[in-house]
Amino acid sequence: MSTFKFKNKLALAAVGAALSALPMAANATNGYFSHGYGITHKGMAGAGVAITSNAMSGATNPAALAKAGNRFDFGLESFSPDRTAVTRSDGTSYDGNGDSSFLIPEFAWNMDIDATKTFGVVVYGNGGMNTKYAAIPEYAGATTTNTGVNLSQLFIAPTFTFKVNPKHSIGVSLNLVYQEFEASGLGGFCGYKTTGCVNALAPGAAASDLAGLADQGTDDSTGYSIKIGWTGELTPNLSMAFAYQMETDMDAFSKYNNLFAESGDFDIPSNWTLGVAFKATPDLNLMFDVQQINYTDVASISNPNDAANLGGTGTGQGQLGTNNGLGFGWDDMTVFKLGAEFNVNSDLVIRAGYSTTDQPIPAKETAFNLIAPAVVEEHITLGMTYTLANKSEISAFIMHAPEVTVTGTTNTAGTSGAANISMSQTAFGIGYGWNY
Repeated sequence: MSTFKFKNKLALAAVGAALSALPMAANATNGYFSHGYGITHKGMAGAGVAITSNAMSGATNPAALAKAGNRFDFGLESFSPDRTAVTRSDGTSYDGNGDSSFLIPEFAWNMDIDATKTFGVVVYGNGGMNTKYAAIPEYAGATTTNTGVNLSQLFIAPTFTFKVNPKHSIGVSLNLVYQEFEASGLGGFCGYKTTGCVNALAPGAAASDLAGLADQGTDDSTGYSIKIGWTGELTPNLSMAFAYQMETDMDAFSKYNNLFAESGDFDIPSNWTLGVAFKATPDLNLMFDVQQINYTDVASISNPNDAANLGGTGTGQGQLGTNNGLGFGWDDMTVFKLGAEFNVNSDLVIRAGYSTTDQPIPAKETAFNLIAPAVVEEHITLGMTYTLANKSEISAFIMHAPEVTVTGTTNTAGTSGAANISMSQTAFGIGYGWNY
């Protein structure tokens, strides 16, 4: 078998592995976006838009692949969120950890076309959300299925870069996106659909009442977007970079057209990252990034579910599935990331990182967010890379997001529907990369 055919079969196999693992992948860190992309960047709390660690750096900034060379990288993360909720109607505490851990794969391949151009493919999980509670009466209604959701997103990003000159590069990725979603135990909300039940909390919800709302099995959708990036060396010790991803236009979830606003539409919001890397010493590199995630791009994510909307009876503004339908009420997020990497010797690099952001979920918006309690605000990480004798590399990271609780406020539908929601997270991952 020729070297070319072997490399391409290896690439296809890795992509296939990523696709097969997708239903297991779900994370919720900065909202539902991952705290970082690539094992090395995850070890620095997601920082490093201005550096190239390996081919997975293309997930953070397409322009980073200009310096990656001919390379393969593969990684696997084990993600473990801890979700709890206390309903304000009766003070009952519910454990949302029916599914307690998730495997999230990543893969990247890059090659030099010539001295100024490269082409590669980066495959990674953008993010997601998962909860699985026992049936919560005011959410499940007459159904007895577990209350919860599962959302997962996979990006496959063919990427092209061009070196403008030895110090500046630009890159562009075509993001081909696949996402899956499933909701269960939400029959109590059928009164807020455009058709169906009259009273959301009344017993006796029929299977037809749940159409487009919950217990419809797994649905999927596809979409695309463009991501552009730039990296520049301003001085021998200081680099800067910028990456922007347009809103990703996704097909609507047809099985959940009465749950999400705009008839099941669940696009992926636009986002950008601006960052610098400073070589403080020959062995110490410091990074600072600012990431903006524009959740208000997407009605399903940002439409409110507070008192003004929950007061409806299914006939006015706030009906599920409409353009003004109930959403998760999330605010835009600005995330500040600080990372460092230190070359202990020629074979070992150690990393650390910290990120922080404001709370994306207001206290008045906890009703829907019981099933999506993305309330964490900080990430603390450690990481490393060790170079083997054959010059291939093994990398690893560990992450902890301390627990945060948002105490819900009462809405005009009564105390039912509002909740106190909590989450903490831990994760670790390992990756392997080599030049060819």
